[in-house]
Amino acid sequence: MIYSRVIGTGGYLPEKILTNRDLEKMVDTSDEWIRSRTGITQRHIAADNETASDMALNASRGAMNAAGISAEQIDLIIVATTTPDVIFPSTACILQDKLGVKNCPAFDVQAVCSGFIYALTTADMFIRAGKCRTALVVGTEVYSRILDWNDRSTCVLFGDGAGAVVLTKSDQPGIISSHLHADGSYNNILSAPGNFSGGKVQGKPFVMMEGNTVFKFAVKVLEDVVNEALTENNLEVSDLDWLIPHQANIRIIISTAKKLGLPMEKVIATLDKHGNTSAASIPLALDVAVRDGRIKSGQHVLLEGVGGGFTWGAVLLCW
Repeated sequence: MIYSRVIGTGGYLPEKILTNRDLEKMVDTSDEWIRSRTGITQRHIAADNETASDMALNASRGAMNAAGISAEQIDLIIVATTTPDVIFPSTACILQDKLGVKNCPAFDVQAVCSGFIYALTTADMFIRAGKCRTALVVGTEVYSRILDWNDRSTCVLFGDGAGAVVLTKSDQPGIISSHLHADGSYNNILSAPGNFSGGKVQGKPFVMMEGNTVFKFAVKVLEDVVNEALTENNLEVSDLDWLIPHQANIRIIISTAKKLGLPMEKVIATLDKHGNTSAASIPLALDVAVRDGRIKSGQHVLLEGVGGGFTWGAVLLCW
């Protein structure tokens, strides 16, 4: 049977750090308010000339080095992003050129904060179908450019960054199962409702969110999708070694873990230093936990995300 396995991870965070104390000087908020309600103490902000593909390039090189592969071995590139370099071509094609990868499929996936889960699932399907052997899957975001820095309810939450994995064909289980969902009837509760017409921005191209509604929805569907993955594979919560959730809000993460009966010691959380990096948050957290040695061979790791759309999903891996 054909499986796909992650053989390398990489992450990149911009040099500039914006702390809660810095935000106190910019908007009516406080370090205590942000930390107590979100768990965030700082976030990274891309330089003025730094793009989603630039950050993706750094994360990709890290993953490729960890996997021990060259550009010539990559035969699929999928980039999950809500903040592409340009309207088109895709950020994946721009990344492909920067990496020097030739003549392979390259495309973007847009599922907001669930984007990496969607992209990883898609790459897994390509490999299982025999359409490629080695895939590069990236989540990269420059959310600082779609934030209203006068809106204290949103600007304190997000940061910039990129995470990447190399996925390759294997005869040993890696990705065990994936579970994707969406419900477009919730499209208005988390959005950036702007568009381009006649070369001009129409509407408001900044993140807008109904916080309480998002919180309740996220906790419910994240619990549901974890249980779905466990049930399909005849596993119990106790069989999970690690849960790596989308890094949106520590209250969401704690509430989800509590509902599942999963101790926080088994949850990877990086949002205190990263903020919410949308599609980049899961691969960034995965890379941190792989490199610091927490994630070990043979362990069950569950990735889960929820984002605007609304979209949500999970991927269960045997590391």
